[in-house]
Amino acid sequence: MVFDQNTLLYGGLSFVAATAVLFYSVLLIWSPPPIPERESEKKYRSKSSPSKPVPLPSIRDAASVDLTVVIPAFNETSRMPSMLESTINHLSQPHIKKSRKYEILIVDDGSSDGTSELALKLAVTKYGESDIRVVKLEKNLGKGGAVRHGMMHGRGKRLLMVDADGASRFEDLESLWKSMDTLSPDDTKPAITIGSRAHLVKTEAVVKRSLLRNILMYGLHTVLRVVGVGHIRDTQCGFKLFNRPAAVRLFPAQHLTTWIFDVELLLLAKQMGIPVAEVPIEWHEVPGSKLNVMLDSLQMLRDLLIMRGNQMLGRWKPTAWRT
Repeated sequence: MVFDQNTLLYGGLSFVAATAVLFYSVLLIWSPPPIPERESEKKYRSKSSPSKPVPLPSIRDAASVDLTVVIPAFNETSRMPSMLESTINHLSQPHIKKSRKYEILIVDDGSSDGTSELALKLAVTKYGESDIRVVKLEKNLGKGGAVRHGMMHGRGKRLLMVDADGASRFEDLESLWKSMDTLSPDDTKPAITIGSRAHLVKTEAVVKRSLLRNILMYGLHTVLRVVGVGHIRDTQCGFKLFNRPAAVRLFPAQHLTTWIFDVELLLLAKQMGIPVAEVPIEWHEVPGSKLNVMLDSLQMLRDLLIMRGNQMLGRWKPTAWRT
């Protein structure tokens, strides 16, 4: 059978069109819907109102405290108490307490083990002098969804996300704080400082991890260079500080709620021209990780492709600055 040039041309164009339609269809199917926020999730409980939920403020409001600590928690009754103790011990030091008014916002990501009940009990009985607010999401969103929810309702001039497992040393907040003072001394310009474990790559903290986990870590770093955040050596550390102007820009534009949400935030920051400083911190692995290395790594790769596809097609855009 002989094909003329027109037949080959039309055939090639048809193949390209069919491939584009297939890609767009898969992208639409795989792309997550807008992150929901149910009425009950717009309220919190605390020592002052343990039984009657009180409305949360908005990130759009003016700041009323110096620091908001956002703790995403999913089934963390065993690990959260010690993490909360180290957090409050640090923030309660006289020289810090005197100069820095803070709140702790614990976001229970649809736990089934009584995480929010334990958090509220600790807020009422053990840490009565601290401003601890507890929010419970009706359904599990993923770590990124819980962090976003806390950030969207924090009152702080600066907002810190920190994992509930206590893997990061909370005292290293001061290093992030000092770096933030350099980037944006009066917090009028958006800025981000993030904890980094890159300096630990050759130490026991990383070497003792499984071979598979380390292989996947290096593979992820390679992919991140391709998608545009290769300038950040450690995107996944759960210890990140945002000032309020940065939070107002970034979190309304966040779409991903899974493990890779950090990458979306950092890529958005790059697109918006928000400076990001990496600060070395101490870190140790804590038993009880919710990360399934193989399955979650595949999900991360899929979500990276979804993110870049939506951004390249203009479906996901950085939000405009609004005061």
